[in-house]
Amino acid sequence: MSVDTELERRLGRVLTVGVRASAAFLALGLALSFTSSGASIAAWLMTAGLLMLMATPIARVATSMAEFVRQRDWTFSILTAIVLLELFAGIVAALVFHRRL
Repeated sequence: MSVDTELERRLGRVLTVGVRASAAFLALGLALSFTSSGASIAAWLMTAGLLMLMATPIARVATSMAEFVRQRDWTFSILTAIVLLELFAGIVAALVFHRRL
């Protein structure tokens, strides 16, 4: 099996797990929201599901970077590290600007 194929399989697993876990949390939260007793838990589950869904692409980039470092492919390691830093900078900026509004 080639190195590229193994990387694609790992990235596929990361995306699959992230989306499935997110869908499970969202579905359970939605189901609980229809009952009057589980409103606070439902809100928490749906929030967690949305956060997982948003974190899935970040996990993909982090997995790519780890794999490139493991392969000692320094060009792609640096490029994916830059992308990861930009993603985190976007999160920090969103949190800072959200507090000002």
